Amino acid sequence: MLNVSNLSKRFGDLPIFENFNLELPARGFTVLIGPSGCGKSTLFNVLTGVATRDGGIVSWRGEAVEYLKDTSAYMQQKDLLLPWFSVKDNALLPARIAGQDMTAAGKKAQSLFKRLGLAGFESYLPGEISGGMRQRCALVRTLMFERELVLLDEPLSALDAITRRSLQSLLLLLQVEFEKSILMITHDIEEALRLADEVLVLSGRPMRVLDRFCLPGPKLRRLDDPQLIRIKEHVLTLLQEELEK
Repeated sequence: MLNVSNLSKRFGDLPIFENFNLELPARGFTVLIGPSGCGKSTLFNVLTGVATRDGGIVSWRGEAVEYLKDTSAYMQQKDLLLPWFSVKDNALLPARIAGQDMTAAGKKAQSLFKRLGLAGFESYLPGEISGGMRQRCALVRTLMFERELVLLDEPLSALDAITRRSLQSLLLLLQVEFEKSILMITHDIEEALRLADEVLVLSGRPMRVLDRFCLPGPKLRRLDDPQLIRIKEHVLTLLQEELEK
């Protein structure tokens, strides 16, 4: 589905990543976890064309592409809702930008609002609802892009632990119910172990893959599983070693 081969990016004399490789299967859920500042968000910027790459190939469905801006939806840590638009109007922005039929788009958005627990809040402004509800709206907006690939850059990191836990199941819906292929960045090891099919542990700059884990069993996983406990301890050890370099 998505293949990244020998991708390189530098800022002046500072190498962010060199010869970086990544493969995401169709309808897979791959999570990237690594030290702060290692280049994870820069990788997303390069993939979406926000930043240029210095080398390497990005392929989508077997064909080389310049960037994934037109084939992916991107959900970030901040919900980026427009404060003067209602919750529903924020969710409908992708449809308006694309010139879609707004009657059909409105029906789709309303269906997603019901599915994601936002029914009854359509006319509210972002400042009138909780952070968790704003992220739900951002998730609806992401789905309104109707892209098969979804890039998630720490989408739950600004939320409290209880809200974060409840929204993890909604992220899983992207893969299971809406049949999306997902590439997600997180600093939360337990979140990665609960959601991912594969976890890639990344080094500091220049970013490279230190280890990868294909995770078994149905999701959301129980974190008291002995295998997951061993993986978590190993990941923590790898990340601690990177911080001490």
